[in-house]
Amino acid sequence: MVRSIMIQGTGSNVGKSVLVAGLARAYTRRGLNVAPFKPQNMSNNAAVTENGGEIGRAQALQARAAQRPAHTDMNPILLKPETDTGAQIIVQGKRAGTMQAGDYRKNKADLLAAALQSFDRLCADADLVLIEGAGSPAETNLRPGDIANMGFASAAGVPVILVGDIHRGGVIAQIVGTQAVLDHDDLALIRGFAVNRFKGDVSLFDEGRDDIANRTGWPCLGVVPWFHDAWKLPAEDMMDIRSHRGGACKIAVPQLERMANFDDLDPLSAEPGVTVEIIPSGQALPGDADLVLLPGSKSTIGDLAYFRAQGWDIDLQAHVRRGGHVLGLCGGYQMLGQSISDPLGVDGAAGAVKGLGLLDVDTVMDGQKQVTQRQATALPGGEPVTGYEIHMGRTQGPDCDRAWLEIDGRPEGAASANGRIRGSYLHGVFSSDPFRASYLRQFGAASSITYEDDVERTLDALAAHLEKHMDLDLLLSLAQTPKGG
Repeated sequence: MVRSIMIQGTGSNVGKSVLVAGLARAYTRRGLNVAPFKPQNMSNNAAVTENGGEIGRAQALQARAAQRPAHTDMNPILLKPETDTGAQIIVQGKRAGTMQAGDYRKNKADLLAAALQSFDRLCADADLVLIEGAGSPAETNLRPGDIANMGFASAAGVPVILVGDIHRGGVIAQIVGTQAVLDHDDLALIRGFAVNRFKGDVSLFDEGRDDIANRTGWPCLGVVPWFHDAWKLPAEDMMDIRSHRGGACKIAVPQLERMANFDDLDPLSAEPGVTVEIIPSGQALPGDADLVLLPGSKSTIGDLAYFRAQGWDIDLQAHVRRGGHVLGLCGGYQMLGQSISDPLGVDGAAGAVKGLGLLDVDTVMDGQKQVTQRQATALPGGEPVTGYEIHMGRTQGPDCDRAWLEIDGRPEGAASANGRIRGSYLHGVFSSDPFRASYLRQFGAASSITYEDDVERTLDALAAHLEKHMDLDLLLSLAQTPKGG
């Protein structure tokens, strides 16, 4: 009989995603068939599933931790922000259109039904479903129609563990304050709490832990010390990406306003011989960069305007004149061309804009979204590359004759005549150890890691960390068969 439990947080970015990944690996190592689930996620860093859909990258990592293929049912509602008030809605892996915040609230009943449908399917093929909440259940103004936290827990009939983050301070108030604002029915769902990201001797928080337990009446499932290798796991949120200082090879990455699918940076950041510098707004692109990498974007035309507003277009031209290299991936590839045309307004307002003019290609946006896992070959070296495409638009032009990838016999990408400017729609190319080593060699940097193996070792270490610092037997005993189970 399947059991389930939901991990909710006292706020965003308290470490729920990493905790669920670690729990998934820990219980999988105990012999359970585990499935991760998040009813609603908001992220522009999506992963592509085997069944050709999109889910949040955190759920893809959790699926990997559970040693099962990522599936669209693991994150049935994905919101991909395009503006400050509007987002693309992905329902069970497929694009369902763009909604403003007010319209989204009106459609939550239908979205909850889709979430429950996906949850029921996961429950049919698992011993344990680990559910991750979103944001905080203490945002009482969002409780009516909620599908991300207590609204889903109530509808599905699953118990909840509340996690606070001591690193940001005030963890006692985080947890006790959450209890103070929840209504009676929601409180009845909470079975315990945990404290995450403690630095130092955890015994120093014994009195604080006991104070929370006495004030709430909830048992503590653990005070989890800071897991120092968490940075080695793929980041989901733009808040999680940061510069990584390594060797003399410097890669500069302008932090676009709607940056998307930035998992391309993870293998590069893991290389000891490489420095990845994230360039925030208001700061010039560094003059000593070997490579400027333009990442993916959820709103290419909007981010191109943002890029120019920062003066980065001028910095980029100077970088190229100095002999620097440029790589554009997906939206970044589109920006490097001569023009971007959006006659249907799929990327925002209909119209056309000039590109950065570094590649002789042109892009036309269309309504057909490409969401596909890919096996490719790098040219001319023949290194195997595993990646994915997730984009709208077609890019063509003379520089496509110098493609540097091949997918199923067709050329992919474009390059300038001197080879220093490249672009492609294929994400994930740097996860391939042979290709990454070959690519970095041109900058005098040696690759010294096996990236995918390192991710696996980190997940195992995370599971061992939680086995040591959380009462996983108690947590498992608190899980219950959901209503539909």
